[in-house]
Amino acid sequence: MNASEQNQSTTSLRGAAEGKGKPRFAAIIFDMDGVIVDSEPRHEQAFREIFQEMGLGDRHGMDFTEYYGRSDRALWLDFIARHTPSQSLEELAAWKQGRFLEILERDQPIFEAFPGLLKRLAPHYKLAVASGSMHPVIDRVLAMRQLRLYFSAVVSVADVPRGKPAPDVFLRAAELLGVPANRCCVIEDAAAGVEGALAAGMEVIAITNTLPRARLRQATHVVETYEQIEKLLL
Repeated sequence: MNASEQNQSTTSLRGAAEGKGKPRFAAIIFDMDGVIVDSEPRHEQAFREIFQEMGLGDRHGMDFTEYYGRSDRALWLDFIARHTPSQSLEELAAWKQGRFLEILERDQPIFEAFPGLLKRLAPHYKLAVASGSMHPVIDRVLAMRQLRLYFSAVVSVADVPRGKPAPDVFLRAAELLGVPANRCCVIEDAAAGVEGALAAGMEVIAITNTLPRARLRQATHVVETYEQIEKLLL
């Protein structure tokens, strides 16, 4: 993004808000993986370790980038269709979740600039998490740096009928916050999440933590840093 593009992106939300005399948004809904915590490489590491232990090595045939922003269940269902393993879906999901939590606890990979952004947004907006992860993973992440204190609502893919790119997790978060969908702004890093948030009738700020700008171009705004998110919203 060049300077003129960044300035145009920065003023569009703030300018609209100031012109109406009230904030454009009442709530900010955060994706977790790739936005709050640098977890996508660690999800992939957990899957790769398990595939190795299953004797597949690099012959698993799974393109991890296709599952960014989606649930583990989506990947496992495709894996089962391809390889017909002896383990059930539930066993595979538990195996991977346990391995991932071990890696997460060891690395504590909260994005360094995120807690400061959260602290500055909290006085101005209701805040929620809408994640494709399960509650035990979400709980473990939000326990880091005492992040849970900032969120009025936390929604997992387990709480809704459909995962991203369906809009269900975002709509449920808005419902729990008591805020209309069109007064919510979503922070995402994955194309599936951007698609789901737009389908929910929300605007989306996509950050290039996980995917390049070109893969996120459907978002309302695409940014590269948390500072740019702050400038859009405050």
